[in-house]
Amino acid sequence: MLEKFDPSKAPGEDELNSDIFLEIFKRFPTFITEIYNESLRKGQFHKQWKRSIIIPIVKPGKEGSTDVIKYRPISLLNIGGKVIEKLLIDRINHHVSSYSLLNENQYGLFPQKSKIDAALAAKDFVRETYNSRTV
Repeated sequence: MLEKFDPSKAPGEDELNSDIFLEIFKRFPTFITEIYNESLRKGQFHKQWKRSIIIPIVKPGKEGSTDVIKYRPISLLNIGGKVIEKLLIDRINHHVSSYSLLNENQYGLFPQKSKIDAALAAKDFVRETYNSRTV
């Protein structure tokens, strides 16, 4: 899973990118795994994992404006927080998929279920409804 993280992304306050964290994991896999498993069991995150650096980024086309709304904030999370977030998302998605807890018409929450898929489903529904009507 760590290989999926982009090492070129800006690190958080811990200044660790995913390549560094991957090397740490390779050297201490049992220790790192136990830290995360214990955190998930207790439902508690380490304070450092919750911390982020917030950077204001100028919105496209608003470069000349002096208004404060021209900025959007981005949060640079520590790699530990990114990893626990991904672990939780994967576990939740697996659980929801395993027990079919979402309606098949749910779009935008899972991979391969985008707004384009929703638009195509709506188009198909309209076409089927139109073709099945009796005049």
